[in-house]
Amino acid sequence: MMKQIFALSIIAASLNPVHANDWQTTLNEAKGQTVHFNAWGGSENINDYIKWAGQNIQEQYGVTLKQIKLVDTADAIGRILAEKVAGNVSNGSVDLIWLNGENFRSLKDNDFLYGPFSTNLPNYRYIDESSNKSLTLDFGTPVDGMESPWGKAQVVFIHDTQTLPNPPRSIASLLVYAKSHPGRVTYPEPPQFLGTTFLKQALYELIKEKNLLTQAVDTIDFNAATAPLWDYLDELHPVAWRNGTTFPSGADEMMRLMDDQEIDLAFSFDTSAASVQISKGNLAKTVRSYIFDQGTISNTHFLAIPNNSPATAGAQVVANYFLSPEAQLKKQDSEVWGDLTVLSYEKMEREHQLSFDVQPKGLATLTLEELNNSVPEPHSSWVPALEKEWRQRYAK
Repeated sequence: MMKQIFALSIIAASLNPVHANDWQTTLNEAKGQTVHFNAWGGSENINDYIKWAGQNIQEQYGVTLKQIKLVDTADAIGRILAEKVAGNVSNGSVDLIWLNGENFRSLKDNDFLYGPFSTNLPNYRYIDESSNKSLTLDFGTPVDGMESPWGKAQVVFIHDTQTLPNPPRSIASLLVYAKSHPGRVTYPEPPQFLGTTFLKQALYELIKEKNLLTQAVDTIDFNAATAPLWDYLDELHPVAWRNGTTFPSGADEMMRLMDDQEIDLAFSFDTSAASVQISKGNLAKTVRSYIFDQGTISNTHFLAIPNNSPATAGAQVVANYFLSPEAQLKKQDSEVWGDLTVLSYEKMEREHQLSFDVQPKGLATLTLEELNNSVPEPHSSWVPALEKEWRQRYAK
């Protein structure tokens, strides 16, 4: 109880009187509510983390967090749509949803979201919007306070310092390396998300007018803009692993191929991936992670509240807790989840900074400072367009 009072006093002190009163009203309304949190349920460690957070939220705020485990976020999007069509405007089945990209754009464009709310959360004071464009642009769609940042992912490249001490640090140098070392470079097959991300990374470095990537593809000359990408892949595939006729299924297979010395380079959207595999004995202790000199693709995933939720107060309390240094520190632990924090180190109190300072990060995990150079996701409409074109050109 004393911990809860102390936490509330810090929050109140950090807010002006009007906002403090508003938040207290939200806390009062939220008490006793059940928040149906629709979140991907395919990972036990993530499910365990949500369960841990739910226990703390119940204890501190009297709000019950019930995870609805999704196979695909689109399932929840479809449910929200069906409820709206049926005229359900105040008793929806989804109170909070984990999403980003096209799913967010769909809900926002159709006015299905509650808000703006995120910038009014007390713990939003730890967010530095200027530090990463993905905090305010979700795959090109302005966030506008309609979703609360929850975690961050960034592409890291993985190499063994013993066999490849000086790895390629750009898309251009990757092709040079592949030509000099045939069969040693590969990437997953789109539409596997990491394979599509490789296309976006390559396009970002190759495209002449980078501002085109922030626009919807139906507003630009897609063929002209992407021509350098297809020219690049036409050169890469003949010298890629298995001559570009077969592709690995994802990051785990690439790391296995690297450990089997079939390829020299892997990559992942999980910044802790190499460290986790080292700890499991699946990679050598000489393996390290790095990012390209121009930065690598990064995105933020968020929490949003449908506007027909009967528990909008409780949902805000949950989103605020997930933004707390306590919850973000736990989530970033590579043995818990390994998901990068969205919080600004500079904006945190010294006690929280110290907690992040001493958190074990693994042999091959980069520091937040080392990951500071990031590339924003293009507009969400680029994903299906790139995947369709890739499959027309290269799918067997």
